[in-house]
Amino acid sequence: MVKSARRGPYFCGIDAAMDVVSGKWKALILWELDAHGTRRFAELRRGLPGVTEKMLTQHLREMEQDELVHREVYREVPPKVEYSLTEHGESLNRALTALGIWGNERIRRIGAEKVHVAAS
Repeated sequence: MVKSARRGPYFCGIDAAMDVVSGKWKALILWELDAHGTRRFAELRRGLPGVTEKMLTQHLREMEQDELVHREVYREVPPKVEYSLTEHGESLNRALTALGIWGNERIRRIGAEKVHVAAS
């Protein structure tokens, strides 16, 4: 059993799950890694418009601690670091699928689709 030093006790499973994905970017990081596979830091940042370097670093560290993300460091010059989902992260991403479907339905319901503007 893995014990996280920063979380708990919990009242229910939803409480524990929401604690792990708390923050705007964690679920989106999971989605990005699931959709594109192993990514380097800069690739993740480009795939998540609006995330700051500081916030991405913080969330990736927490997600690594929670065993959702694997960080692979390659000893080369320049240093290379890649992030990928663990089995635990993949299972959380599968659990979030229903929430994503609900969110897409909400986007359509309230008319909040992203508008694509053609470049002139």
